[in-house]
Amino acid sequence: MPRLRILVIALIVDGTDVGETWSGFHWVKAMAEVMDVTLLCMQRPGRTPTAEQLPGVRVISWPEPAFLSRFERARAMLKPAWPLFVRHVRRWLADALARGERFDIAHQLLPQAMRHPSPLRHFALPYVVGPLGGSLATPPAFEKEVGGGGGLARLRAFDGFRLRHDPALRAGYARAGAILGVAPYVGRTLADAEVAVRRFETVLERSADPIAHGSGRSTAAGTVRLLHVGRCVRTKGLRDAVRALARLGDLPGVTLTSAGDGPDLAACKAEAEALGVADRVDFLGKVSRDRVEQLYADHDIFCFPSFREPMGGVFFEALRWGLPVISARRGGPEAIVDESCGLLIPVETPDQFAAAIADAIRTLAGDPALRARLGNGAHRRLQSFGGWSDKARWLESLYRQVIAAA
Repeated sequence: MPRLRILVIALIVDGTDVGETWSGFHWVKAMAEVMDVTLLCMQRPGRTPTAEQLPGVRVISWPEPAFLSRFERARAMLKPAWPLFVRHVRRWLADALARGERFDIAHQLLPQAMRHPSPLRHFALPYVVGPLGGSLATPPAFEKEVGGGGGLARLRAFDGFRLRHDPALRAGYARAGAILGVAPYVGRTLADAEVAVRRFETVLERSADPIAHGSGRSTAAGTVRLLHVGRCVRTKGLRDAVRALARLGDLPGVTLTSAGDGPDLAACKAEAEALGVADRVDFLGKVSRDRVEQLYADHDIFCFPSFREPMGGVFFEALRWGLPVISARRGGPEAIVDESCGLLIPVETPDQFAAAIADAIRTLAGDPALRARLGNGAHRRLQSFGGWSDKARWLESLYRQVIAAA
């Protein structure tokens, strides 16, 4: 069977970065092992050229405006270079097709957020979009504590309106042969907006990494070290973990370590002082990657009750280290954590959430055998996701089905 000729469009692809640009790099690298890939992207100033990072890929790139580097937060959320990139893509693809180039299928790999209309809708070429994620709203009972978060954060509320009323955004998804989502909530979001999706598939944007084993894990009942890793914003649930710890006064052997800095850190420290558990919480702030890896090795439970998590790369890290997971039954964790490796908590109100997290901690703290079983399950769960090569082969099969349907 001949190799497929794939056109991939992705705003930024960079294996030296983090987040979706890093995942995009690994997607494209793996795809190039089994398909002929042409990648259209932008090149970020000062970074290793994408063409050098992906020698097996035909890379067509345009420079991202240098001044955008001064607005990192806005660049990450708004993708202000997208309209310029779309113009480049449309011109290049129209010219390529006019001069006789042919592609079997196209794939808009990035951006991940559900707010960027696809330029591929303008061409008679079957295409796939995703994995999409994000646009999760704050649970109503948490809105007061989360706050508005500024104009950028309010984009999430506008995302729902865009999905329901923006004809360009809706047409880009409706015309696609398949939409990929990082978790089932993406499909529900599109369905709630009445977007007529032809096919939806859940696919995780991370792969299985080699498993690792912790050292000195507790085998005693009532003595466990909880770990929270991530940017300290209200939605990541550190404040809820502190409140849960305060409900476990009869278990002084349960402690919590937080690795990460952010705007909610001061409030979390104040909460720990007010609730009388400051001596049981170690707020480390920002730490190095090597230090984070050591924390995974040294702790017993990964307690990350993020209630607006689109996907969550830290879950893959915790599973890699064989840590039982406590998180929210909402968003990305639903697709990553199951009963074989952790406990998922319903999200209703802050008081209910903290109480349920405390119950989960109590359950695991009091049952070393359950912790061991879930820890072993964490390794098996991670391995079940497969590696990047497995993802590329799955994607090739999906492409062929979409091509046949078109």
